[in-house]
Amino acid sequence: MKIVLITTDSRVHFSDYERAEPYFGTAPEALLQGFALLTDEVEVHVISVTRRPMAVPPQLAANIFFHQPLLPSWGMGRSLFLGSILAVRKLIAEIQPDIVHGQGTERDCALGAVFSGFPNVITIHGNMRVHASRGENKGKPYYKLAALLESLALGRTDGVVSISSYTDRLVSPLVKRSWLLPNATESTYFNASLAPAVPRTLLFVGGLDERKNPVGYIEACGALLDQAGWRFRLCGGSDPDSPYTQRIKELAARNPWIELVGWRSRDELFGEMERASLLVLPTLEDNCPMVVLEAMAVGLPVIASRVGGVPDLIEHGRTGMMFDPLDSESMRQVTAQMIANPEQRTSLATAAREEARKRFHPKVVAQAHLEIYREVLRKNSSDDW
Repeated sequence: MKIVLITTDSRVHFSDYERAEPYFGTAPEALLQGFALLTDEVEVHVISVTRRPMAVPPQLAANIFFHQPLLPSWGMGRSLFLGSILAVRKLIAEIQPDIVHGQGTERDCALGAVFSGFPNVITIHGNMRVHASRGENKGKPYYKLAALLESLALGRTDGVVSISSYTDRLVSPLVKRSWLLPNATESTYFNASLAPAVPRTLLFVGGLDERKNPVGYIEACGALLDQAGWRFRLCGGSDPDSPYTQRIKELAARNPWIELVGWRSRDELFGEMERASLLVLPTLEDNCPMVVLEAMAVGLPVIASRVGGVPDLIEHGRTGMMFDPLDSESMRQVTAQMIANPEQRTSLATAAREEARKRFHPKVVAQAHLEIYREVLRKNSSDDW
């Protein structure tokens, strides 16, 4: 099967133009790792647009090829991604794939897939319509536009790969077909060797913003962590001008057990997980948070909010623990239980690691995607939607 995968080259996203090799978001990267293991079944063509020339290696693996159309300055948001759509459509016509897969609705990828002229599916990583309805990214009109473009893509695709039942409930009334399939986790995480640091570390990974809710967690559980002698280590980027960021900095300045370490690369985050004793995600809204999948694969016990797609990943009491992020007592009870019970942390982590290997390994998820693609092609050939 010949597949086109449209995704964002992170060199563009992070203005890392001098880097010789493309790299992608954690979920597309893991899916490509899985496809690379299926050399006898698939030929994959990755398309990532750019507005600046960069190195374009022809192949990323034996069966994975890379293409990078160069766009004019108007080709992205200013033209509602028309320049990108046209460039990608022309390239796809040359490749002649069996199916096109757009990764994410945040930018041009889903639109490139649905206007490709070929059978297509899209994966939603961040529900842009939900973010817009929550009033996130105020003052940035692009995000409202992204929500509108997401709706346009949903109305035209042959189906959506829903990475959580949360997203599936949101999109299933709007699309021809949807399939529930979580993201893959990069294979590196399955090879971790835990070496918890002393004093014990509770790790938070994510944006330091209202949605991820680190302040709410600190206010609920800070005294508990301090009394137990644990550190709270926050890894994630933030808006330096945001009042929320200033609040976190104020809390860190007053409490030496809070460690603000800023944004971390993938290799650095892997090391952070190996040295931590527990991971917390007190988010108020999330789809399929990669940090939970990655921690499970590493064998790092997880406590997280019972919201969005998190319950799809964690079985409460077996592979992790969940709490209500709007209930301080709920957060304190779960945190206290985990701090006081190292045997339970070990039991949860062991079960989570086994679950991750069964459900989130790159090869498992790639093979499941092939079944989805085959279903789309069968339906299209019979026109039986």
